[in-house]
Amino acid sequence: MATNTSSDSNSGFAFENSLSELEKTVRELESGDLPLEQALKAFEKGISLTRDCQKALQDAEQKVRILLEQDGQTTLQNFDQPEDN
Repeated sequence: MATNTSSDSNSGFAFENSLSELEKTVRELESGDLPLEQALKAFEKGISLTRDCQKALQDAEQKVRILLEQDGQTTLQNFDQPEDN
């Protein structure tokens, strides 16, 4: 049975889209303009999006760890982010 990797990437989780949707949901909730029922539905949606994004980040971290593993030992290095002046 052959696998189609191109369809896997198209049907996979879209982190950026979900994060954008989560930000939109948070803005709606923070506005305070939603009726209670809509606010509860938006909150549920936000929780679901948060969990999906967290899972995607955990999966990505695991992939990075696997890629960095050499000869059975992980060679992790600190990432020094350049300062913005």
